[in-house]
Amino acid sequence: MKPIRVVVHGALGKMGREIISALCHEPEMQVVGAVELEATQNYLTLPDGSGTVPFSSNLDHILTSCRPDVLVDFTVARATMPAVRIASKRGVNLVIGTTGLTADELSEIERLATAHKVGIAVAPNFALGAVLMMHLAKIAAKYLDYAEIIELHHHLKADAPSGTAMTTAREMAQARGKPFSRPPEQESTSNSRGEPVEGVTIHSVRLPGLLAHQEVILGAAGQTLSIRHDTISRECYLPGIILAIKEIVNRQGLIYGLDTLLNL
Repeated sequence: MKPIRVVVHGALGKMGREIISALCHEPEMQVVGAVELEATQNYLTLPDGSGTVPFSSNLDHILTSCRPDVLVDFTVARATMPAVRIASKRGVNLVIGTTGLTADELSEIERLATAHKVGIAVAPNFALGAVLMMHLAKIAAKYLDYAEIIELHHHLKADAPSGTAMTTAREMAQARGKPFSRPPEQESTSNSRGEPVEGVTIHSVRLPGLLAHQEVILGAAGQTLSIRHDTISRECYLPGIILAIKEIVNRQGLIYGLDTLLNL
């Protein structure tokens, strides 16, 4: 069986480096190229010492010359969308971990996947524990009427609230079939409160020393329920990313959320 050929977009970023390192140790996968906006050389040395791969800021060139099965994208939304248009047109499947994509952008991604008959996996979070946190929060949402989310990330994170927090709030409301209740005093605008999403107030913390953390707190008369996930290191994302790469080569259309691939 031939290994899955992978190009990493955002190869010099923190996640890009982790992904390339992990893929080098996957016998079923092969890193065949890398893309970075600030690429200054033609080849990238692989961290396991197995050699080099073509490296460029020109995504179209890398896709044409390297012929990957999958493009893994962990960049920013303004870089992801052009990448999706280029890769899908060339028949390359995608695994996308970029957060901050809008509903319109996700709709475009779905249209491109359908039009070019490729598979595109988009997930706000690839950590298996975070996916389970969201799944459990959806179950609890059916039984408790009030909920808030505290999400904490490192100070360089570009978006707030996080994509994981936004997705959690929306999916919790969808699971219960209606928005959550909010205390009456919160109906008026207050600068001390977070951003409301489907009745769930999301509080965003950005500080050095943090990585990625989220706590969902649900409340009812006389009780609260807390569901929390903590990311200790970025390696927690790698099993989910590898799973998505393996699955997406056998699928077509948009797959949103790792929970779909886990059959949750």
